[in-house]
Amino acid sequence: MSLPPFGTLPAAFQHTAAVDPAAVALRTPGDTRTLTWADYAAQVRAVAAGLAGLGVRRGDTVALMMSNRVEFYPLDVGAQHLGATSFSVYNTLSPDQLAHVLTDAGARVVICEPQYAKAVAAVGAGVEHIVCVDDAPEGTLSVPDLLAAAPADFDFDGAWQAVQPDDVATLIYTSGTTGAPKGVETTHAALLFQVHGIAGVLGIEFGDTITSFMPTAHIADRLTALYVQEVLGTQVTSVGDAKQIAAALVDLRPTVWGAVPRVWEKLEAAIEFKVAGEPDENRRKALEWALSVAARRSELQLAGEPVPAELAAEWATADELVLSKLRAALGLDRVRWALSGAAPIPPRTLGFFAGLGIPIAEIWGMSELACICSVSHPRDAVLGTVGRLLPGMAARVADDGELHVRGPLVMKGYRGRPEQTAETVDAEGWLRTGDIVSIDDAGFLRVVDRKKEMIINAAGKNMSPTNIENAIKAATPLIGTMAVLGDGRPYNTALIVLDAESAEPYARAHGLADASAAALAADPGVRAALEAGVRAGNAALSRVEQVKRFRVLPDFWEAGGDEVTLTLKLKRRVIAEKYAAEIDELYAETPGARIVSLGQS
Repeated sequence: MSLPPFGTLPAAFQHTAAVDPAAVALRTPGDTRTLTWADYAAQVRAVAAGLAGLGVRRGDTVALMMSNRVEFYPLDVGAQHLGATSFSVYNTLSPDQLAHVLTDAGARVVICEPQYAKAVAAVGAGVEHIVCVDDAPEGTLSVPDLLAAAPADFDFDGAWQAVQPDDVATLIYTSGTTGAPKGVETTHAALLFQVHGIAGVLGIEFGDTITSFMPTAHIADRLTALYVQEVLGTQVTSVGDAKQIAAALVDLRPTVWGAVPRVWEKLEAAIEFKVAGEPDENRRKALEWALSVAARRSELQLAGEPVPAELAAEWATADELVLSKLRAALGLDRVRWALSGAAPIPPRTLGFFAGLGIPIAEIWGMSELACICSVSHPRDAVLGTVGRLLPGMAARVADDGELHVRGPLVMKGYRGRPEQTAETVDAEGWLRTGDIVSIDDAGFLRVVDRKKEMIINAAGKNMSPTNIENAIKAATPLIGTMAVLGDGRPYNTALIVLDAESAEPYARAHGLADASAAALAADPGVRAALEAGVRAGNAALSRVEQVKRFRVLPDFWEAGGDEVTLTLKLKRRVIAEKYAAEIDELYAETPGARIVSLGQS
C-alpha cells in the first residue's frame, strides 16, 4: 500500500488500523486467540486512557515483562500513544539485573505477568504501579483496574498527536558482555526510517504473515513483529513457547520470516536427523539425492560461481519431486524471503537452505542502529555477505578495519550515560560499531568479527574466533556452543558445549540411557563424533586457524547464564576466568584424559 510520510509510530498505527479494520492483526497458533485491527485499535485507545489515569505522560517510561502473547501489543502500543517510552524486559533476568534495568530506565509503570510481580515489587523506588495481566496479586493492579483508571475527559487524539519524531520510542538494553547492560535510546524517527528502509529493499505488504517467538526485549522481535506491524500492517502470530516454533510455522505458513542463526542451525539439524533416520530405504535415498543436488548447487553459489545448466535442471527436478515437499513440511513453502541476523550464520547453513529453495538474506546491525543497517533482497544477495547499507546510511572503514556508520539509524544515546555515548558516537555523528568489516566494490559488507574478540596468537596472527566456531559448528549438530581460544597462545583450542535439544535425540538413536550433559560428555561415541566434526570443520580453515585440542564440558550453557548472554553472545571474558583451569589443561605439555588432541603443527 502507498504510505504517507508519518513522523511517529502512533500516527502510522492510526493509519494502518483503518486500512482493513475487520482483518486479523494478531493471532495465536490454531487461531485460539485472534484480534482484528478494529479491536486492536480500540484496546490501544483504552490502554492509553488507563495509563494516563495512572499519571503516565509523554517522556515517562513504561516497562513490560511477559511472554510472547497477543495482550502485549495493545499494552505496548497504548503506552506509545501517550508519548511514553515503552520497552520490554527479559523474563529471565536475575533480581539484581532486573533492579538495574528498571532503575536505569526510570520505569514508572511495569506491566507484567503475575509470576514476576514479586521481583518487580522488590525493586522498590521509582516503580509507582505494577499492572498484571491474568491474575493480579495483592499490591498490584489488574488490566481491568488499569482501564478503569481512565479519566472521563482524556483527549486520546491530542495525546498521540503531541508525540514528536525525536521522542524516545523504546529502550533496548545491550547484551552486557563487558559490563552492566546499557539502555539504547531509539526514537520514533529512527524506527520509521528503519521500517521503511527494509520494506524498500525486501518488499513488505499489508497482510503479510510473520511470527513473534523471540523475546520481545530483543530488538529483532520488536522490529519485525511490533514496529513493522504498526507501520505496514503485517499479521503477527504470537508463539508463547519458542520451542513450539516448528509447529507454529506449519500452522501459519508465513510469507516473510526471520530467525537468529541458532534457530536456522536447529532446523537444519532436524532435517538431517530426519533424513538419517528415515526407515524407508527408497525414500531415504530420494531425500539424500535431493539434498546432495541442493548442496552442489549452493556450493557454487557460495563461491560466487555460475551454476551449470545441467545442474540447474537436476535441481529443478529435485525441487519438484522432493525439495518443495520439504519446504511444505517445514511450513516455509510460502516464504518470499527469509532473514538471519543478530550473529554470523555459518556459510554451510546459508548454503543448506539456499539449496532447499529458501534463500536467506543475512543482515547486519546492532541495537545502537535500531536493528538492521545492511540487508539485500535474497535475489540480489551475495551469499556470505550481510548485504548493502540501507539507503541513507553512510559507512567508512577505519585503519584497523573497524566499521563506522552515520545516518538516521544512529541511536540518540545510552540512557543516562553521556560519556559512554560520546565514546561510541563522535561529534560528527559517526558510530563506532566495534565490528571488523570489509566492503567490496559493489558495496556488499562482509563481517569478520568483533574488534575486541579477535585472536592474536603467539606468532602475531590475527584470527576471528567466530569464523572458526562457525566452520566447526556447521560440521556437527551436536555442538550447541563452543568457545575457541588462542589469544597469545601457540595454537587454537576449544571448549565445546553440547546442544541441549540434540542431546536426547542423539542418546535415543544411539541407545544411551542417560542424555545428561555429563554422561554424553564422557561417552566415547560422542567424543568420536565431535572429533570427526572438528576435523571436518578444520578442513575448511587455514592451518593456523585450526583447532588442535578440545574439551567437552559436562554442562549445557543456557541463555542468560554465566557464559552466554540473553541474545546468545559468548561472554568470552567470563569464560576465560571461569574455566581458567580447564583452559590451562588444554595447553598442558601432557594433556589429560578429558582432552581430545587432533595433532599440532
